[in-house]
Amino acid sequence: EVQLQASGGGLVQPGGSLRLSCAASGFTFGNNDMNWVRQVPGKGPEYISGINSGGTSIYYADSVKGRFSISRDNAENMLYLQTNNLKPEDTAVYYCLTYNNNAYYTGQGTLVTVSS
Repeated sequence: EVQLQASGGGLVQPGGSLRLSCAASGFTFGNNDMNWVRQVPGKGPEYISGINSGGTSIYYADSVKGRFSISRDNAENMLYLQTNNLKPEDTAVYYCLTYNNNAYYTGQGTLVTVSS
């Protein structure tokens, strides 16, 4: 069973930083591209970053480019998102996402609240 558990969210002031983590299990993590998406309650999801299985190809949405950094540790089955210079508009629930056996999985997200 594919399981994804995001953690590391919290309340942070504008300009602050958080490191989000995603623990993965139930599939061969090192074979899968991994992604981060976020969703504001009542709005549609926003795809913000992706990294290929080997960590050699990375994508960032314009909304986070230059502020967020995605990385992965295939030995530990972990995905990370370093978020810097956070803005109030970054407030959302953050999910890690993967595509495995013809299905998308997101698991439980972690809430990031940026407020003074």
